[in-house]
Amino acid sequence: MSTLGFVMLCHTALHRAAQVARHWAERDCPVVIHIDRQVKRSRFEAFRNELSDLENVRFSRRVRCEWGTWSLVHASQMASEQLLAEFPGVRHVYLASGSCLPLRPVDELRAYLTARPMTDFIESVTIRDVDWTMGGLNDERFNLRFPFSWKRHRFLFDRYVELQRKIGFRRKLPDGVVPHLGSQWWCLTRQTLTAILEDPRRRELERFFSLVWIPDESYYQTLVRNYSRSIESRSLTLSKFDFQGKPHVFYDDHLHLLRRSDCFVARKIWPRANRLYSTFLTDDASISRMAEPAPGKIDRVFSRAMERRTRGRPGLYMHSRYPNPDWENGKTAAPYSVFHGFNELFEDFETWLSRRLGTVVHGNIFDPTRTRFAGDAPIYAGCLSANATLRDYNPEGFLTNLIWNTRGERQVFMFGPRDNQRTGAFMASDANAQISVITGAWAVGLYQSNRNFSQIRQEAAQMQRREVEFVNTLRHVRSRADIRIWTLAEFIEEPMEHLQGILDAMEGANAMRLTEAPRMANLSGFAGFLQSLKNQGMNPMTVGDYPMEGPSHRPPTDRNRPYLVT
Repeated sequence: MSTLGFVMLCHTALHRAAQVARHWAERDCPVVIHIDRQVKRSRFEAFRNELSDLENVRFSRRVRCEWGTWSLVHASQMASEQLLAEFPGVRHVYLASGSCLPLRPVDELRAYLTARPMTDFIESVTIRDVDWTMGGLNDERFNLRFPFSWKRHRFLFDRYVELQRKIGFRRKLPDGVVPHLGSQWWCLTRQTLTAILEDPRRRELERFFSLVWIPDESYYQTLVRNYSRSIESRSLTLSKFDFQGKPHVFYDDHLHLLRRSDCFVARKIWPRANRLYSTFLTDDASISRMAEPAPGKIDRVFSRAMERRTRGRPGLYMHSRYPNPDWENGKTAAPYSVFHGFNELFEDFETWLSRRLGTVVHGNIFDPTRTRFAGDAPIYAGCLSANATLRDYNPEGFLTNLIWNTRGERQVFMFGPRDNQRTGAFMASDANAQISVITGAWAVGLYQSNRNFSQIRQEAAQMQRREVEFVNTLRHVRSRADIRIWTLAEFIEEPMEHLQGILDAMEGANAMRLTEAPRMANLSGFAGFLQSLKNQGMNPMTVGDYPMEGPSHRPPTDRNRPYLVT
């Protein structure tokens, strides 16, 4: 006579549910199966015919089941009543789903329960001690009414909750009911389960719990406290959930984890995990352990997996966190350097810097006409196109892809007020960014252009406006980049010292003193140009206090220090 029976709630992957039901039934464990009424009649009949040779398998009356509703509790009630009535020798009833898989021999589970004949295994925690409920509903799942399906009628669900909160509606708990929550997968003694099902107040309690949100996680978990002699507040079924409350699915490559858990049953198993089903649906004595179930053994693995899913690798934007602002684990994957205004002040600055650093240096990669990759390449690492339209669809994504695709090689590029400015705030908030700015350097380019002065004045005003906005962004309190800002007048007083400081920060202790200087643009007459702008009503304030007599350079004080000649 069997002392252990199973109730199975099934709605999908019926061929796998049939395998598991047969495994239990052939080992003298009666099984009562509830098939969701939404399953087509033809599939149900085929499933029942597949198990028709087993005398200890029964099928309960079918109801339509839906997540988070009373229907799941009702289905388990009907199947449990049938099991208890038709198999009087059963002392423990184990609730499982069609996606569950036994991990240890049935004889081990039977022996484990026989040694604990009056113990109920069900997670049952008071709502004040629960910190894993999802959706912001804890006390309210009992105090409010939830007549609408959260999945099918989300709008009505949310609006009705808001209405009840607004008018201050609160339901009264039935006498003697102290709300508890826990996993819906339990193993209860006959005595406790019959006490719940035969409670004289069952109809009253059902009316209350039928309007509780997700009652399958609270009905048995609450009422078991009124009848159980001994409760182990844990489930014998291994079931893991992610940070959104969705169950983890186990695949073939989780075989070693499932074995380490020492649990008797696991869910949720992928229907195509052939290796798992062939491994565990056996009487192989090698998997017998007689150990205490310890799902905590694999918690560390799931914690790492959850951290990888929610935080990911620095600079890698993946599906699980991409739409969520501030979920990134580092905006970019590696350090990079941005030079603002340097290629305006110095001639052929990219070539000089590339030679000095021994690495690739790009031009203005956010140029409005095209991306200025090094060497004017049309395509760069990771098939990044130089097409400006493609880049500007998501310029922040373009930058993160550039840094990610070239990990191990520091990216260096130019930036200026003529470029697409959308990435300014992104770079300012990126701890990997090193941003060096010479404000007012745009005026050098305008000075050298052969254009009408009215056009120059108009563009100068626009360039200065953009530059001021960019500098204000850099100086924001939330900026995390390594930022250096000089006016043009400040920089040309000690250009080599400032350049040396930038390179020192890039190269660290390995940085060497500069022995070659970039050639500065010819600034003869530049002071007069600035005065002309002022006379025309445009004040180039970001240039700084530029001397009317032009820049003066101090003589070198060290033979190893380069001397810049303009």
